[in-house]
Amino acid sequence: MRFGQLKRREFITLVVGAVAAWPLAVRAQQPWGRPLIALLSPLSAATATRNIAGFRNGLRDLGLIEGRNIFLALRFAGGVAERMPVLARELVDLKPDVLIAAPESSLAAVRALTTTVPILTIWLRDPVLTGTVESIAHPAQNVTGTWIAGDDALVGKRLELLKEAVPGVMRVALFVNAADLTDKAMIDLATNAARALGLTLTVIPLRDAAGIEAAFATAARDGAQALFVSQGPFFNAHRAELAERAQRARLPAIYGFREFAFAGGMMSYGPSLPAVYQRFATLVEKIILKGEKPGNLPIEVPTRFELVINLKAANAINLDIPEAFLIRADEVIE
Repeated sequence: MRFGQLKRREFITLVVGAVAAWPLAVRAQQPWGRPLIALLSPLSAATATRNIAGFRNGLRDLGLIEGRNIFLALRFAGGVAERMPVLARELVDLKPDVLIAAPESSLAAVRALTTTVPILTIWLRDPVLTGTVESIAHPAQNVTGTWIAGDDALVGKRLELLKEAVPGVMRVALFVNAADLTDKAMIDLATNAARALGLTLTVIPLRDAAGIEAAFATAARDGAQALFVSQGPFFNAHRAELAERAQRARLPAIYGFREFAFAGGMMSYGPSLPAVYQRFATLVEKIILKGEKPGNLPIEVPTRFELVINLKAANAINLDIPEAFLIRADEVIE
């Protein structure tokens, strides 16, 4: 069949298939330069765009220019957990000078393969309690990075903010990813914080995107008046759908990162992920150019937490957020 005879849909399928297959065919032959920084993310490339941009900006600020005096090998699992071990193997086989494996799902995939490659990660849970490192000040392993909560009070602070933004709220649904081990800690922290705030918390586990609709149905059946969404990669990857369904269910909700608020979520409170990735560039410089060992670099904690309120989302569900609360926001989306 000549090119001109191809149906439009068939042609697009051929092109997309060829583009998707090309990296797999040439990956092993790619002449990576040195020093090489590898990065493994459970997100899609599109979802992780701002994080990667933050990292590249940090490198440029230090005079490290991609393709000139430093090289990057990036892999994205696109929210498919089963891809993580394969992608981790690809990156470890490249023998990178530093491997960014964030968050903990990426770290687990990489550490199953190497104990020598310097690794940077993001912890959602206390890294000492999880047994990943010996101490915050002196990890004493081949891994360091950022403990994104800084302490266990962050989860309680989010619930407190939700209670202030939604006067009279008593029943809150907590969405967690049943397949993510880090969410077990989220359940314990949120349960204790809810009890202290006089809130009734219903834990609703999800395993995949197909379970989102059922989760909202459970929340409605249990009389939830508000929603607390966990902050793992699964929820980040589906943030727009979660925000849309929360609005349809008329549930005020709080999320972990500003990306959720900009995707239509009502409110977020947490550190800036792009800023964390920008700080990774400084750690990369210390390891690659100054010869420091990850185990000697203290684990960092965020110094700034952002409260972002999407007033448009609040108005869509006829929620009148108190003015005194609005003026505390770092950013209000109108």
